[in-house]
Amino acid sequence: MADTTSIGEARMRIGELAEATGATVRAIRYYEEQGLLRPERTASGQRVYTPDAVDQVRWIRTLLGNGFPSRAIAKLRRCTSAEEVTPEQRAVVYEEYARIEAEYRAAAATKERFESVLAFIGEGPGRPG
Repeated sequence: MADTTSIGEARMRIGELAEATGATVRAIRYYEEQGLLRPERTASGQRVYTPDAVDQVRWIRTLLGNGFPSRAIAKLRRCTSAEEVTPEQRAVVYEEYARIEAEYRAAAATKERFESVLAFIGEGPGRPG
């Protein structure tokens, strides 16, 4: 059951946030440990989240799904337009793009080496022995 503040804004517990976002409770705790999500605490120490946390978790999951590590996400903040993106945030995005590009090139080189082995043994890509 959601709590409310003195001004009536709803607060969700961690399980409710997980259900609202499709994330696991464990993932939400991880996001908190990484500094990506900052819940409030009740007097008894339980985590409670504002409705904005739903968008925050969805944003975190989108970036993770696009290959951003949590350390990079921690340097970013949600923006609603390109004009809001700072030079520092742009640098983080370009840095991660360069990292992904290097990984792609390494994977492509590995694939080429495998194809040469397949050619050597008389097989082609996608053809089982």
